[in-house]
Amino acid sequence: YNKLLRNLQYTMTKIATFNTSMGSFRAELFDDVMPITVGNFIDLANTGFYDGVHFHRVIPGFMNQFGCPHARDPKSGRSGTGGPKGNTQFQGCDGRVYKRNQGGNIPDEIGQPHQRITNSPGTLSMANTGQPQSGGSQFFINVADNSNLDWFDRSSQSAHPVFAKVVDGYDLVQKISNVRTVNDNPAVPIQMISIRVQ
Repeated sequence: YNKLLRNLQYTMTKIATFNTSMGSFRAELFDDVMPITVGNFIDLANTGFYDGVHFHRVIPGFMNQFGCPHARDPKSGRSGTGGPKGNTQFQGCDGRVYKRNQGGNIPDEIGQPHQRITNSPGTLSMANTGQPQSGGSQFFINVADNSNLDWFDRSSQSAHPVFAKVVDGYDLVQKISNVRTVNDNPAVPIQMISIRVQ
């Protein structure tokens, strides 16, 4: 029975609820095609890793970036450089256990035909340094067609795998992208109160 219940949990649609200081939005997670990325996200969300973190980079007509633990301090100069603890484990949505590398990064889920999901408005995509296997906890929400960031778009070196799409509250996501900023950092901090996945 327990094995059947676990298998059922892997096949049910997973929805993340993002509660921010400006309101809430929800996103459907693509756990069936991005089991490592989504498993990492669920682990971080449901253990409270993202609670109290601020959006550290918002650019109108482009995207909202979030997920750096240094951004608990909304004015930290280290925002955008942090991630999960290294050598920690999480369960992927395929039921397998994965280990983050020493830097807290996860394997890239790119290269397979079923993973060709474009960076369209409302999608959530992994942030990285541009180097392979450099994604960890940071992600961005596209507010424009950013297909040039797709791993399968050869017009640039960018490779940002999409793992979710906003299904409720996209107007709030757009509103966040249009707040007044100083060096792309919101002038009035926008805090993530919590992210939880059901």
